[in-house]
Amino acid sequence: MHGLGKILIIAGIVLILFGLLFIFDSKLPLGKLPGDIVIKKGNFTFYFPLGLSIIISIILTLIMYFAEKH
Repeated sequence: MHGLGKILIIAGIVLILFGLLFIFDSKLPLGKLPGDIVIKKGNFTFYFPLGLSIIISIILTLIMYFAEKH
């Protein structure tokens, strides 16, 4: 049961972070980070947020690291 508790706490933290991201998304420059890939050709636009993906990966890695230590 202790493992389930840790998973629920981590899931709650992740949901809070995503909620804050949605609240403050207009104030954060998340769409214009270095490393983001944007390809525009005619009426087609492809956008891949590589910089944001790396930041989210680092944050989730740190959360999982510290959650595992306790």
